[in-house]
Amino acid sequence: MADKSHEGLKWVMRAGYGARGVIYTIVGSLAFIAALKSTQASGTKDALAALRDEPYGVPALLAIGIGLFAYLIWRVVAGIADVDDYGKDAKGIASRITQIITGLLHGGIGGSVISLALTGRNSGGDSTQDWTQKLMAEPMGHLVIGAAGLIMLGAGIYYAAKGVRGSYQDHLASNPFTTGFDPVLKAGLIVYGVLLGLVGLSLGYAAVMADPAEAGGLGQALQNIRSVTFGRILLGVAGLGLLAFALYNFVEAAFRVVPKIDGPDVKTLAKQLAK
Repeated sequence: MADKSHEGLKWVMRAGYGARGVIYTIVGSLAFIAALKSTQASGTKDALAALRDEPYGVPALLAIGIGLFAYLIWRVVAGIADVDDYGKDAKGIASRITQIITGLLHGGIGGSVISLALTGRNSGGDSTQDWTQKLMAEPMGHLVIGAAGLIMLGAGIYYAAKGVRGSYQDHLASNPFTTGFDPVLKAGLIVYGVLLGLVGLSLGYAAVMADPAEAGGLGQALQNIRSVTFGRILLGVAGLGLLAFALYNFVEAAFRVVPKIDGPDVKTLAKQLAK
């Protein structure tokens, strides 16, 4: 039975996924251009800094930051109220905790984006290396970094497996658009998962070697891809994959099915493809 008491939450959700879609549209586009022009690939931080220099860049960053806070609210409320109907068994509780954690992480990114919009501060370099270096100086800091690497690696495996298994199809409404672009959505999740996994591995290696310089964020992962044989081709594929992941976020914003809000009768993509 549909519960319309959380109907407003869907609009918060749409804003959150839309903001993520904008971010990865920018990062993916810059990565693909870098592959074509032999320029340096940009991570999230540098890509958003570049956006600030464009006309209307500051309002755009503020909108993205607010959208990421909306994503924070959506994930935390969804995890607590269980509007996705994960349940109260061990697997369901783990999924709900993951929702809350990812919401908090995106809230932190949202705060950074708003700060960038208001102050224009972008210290340059890799922000991942910045906070890794600070943590390394603290007692047991390398363990915290190692744990962060494991979490990031786990997130990468989760997204890649989500794409391979097609579990995301359970939460998307079936229509000609979602059906036609399903292979693109699948590819986007897999590429994004691989890139997150590379970030996690770099954090783990930095922790083992006690060397912050070994840590890297999304931008460093893209640069590492470019440095291998046929790197420019692989970087172009990664850029297209991030654009596909951006599309996935936009599709989630428009067509996500929330079981406890929409009810059990909505025809999902998984049901359509199972025929």
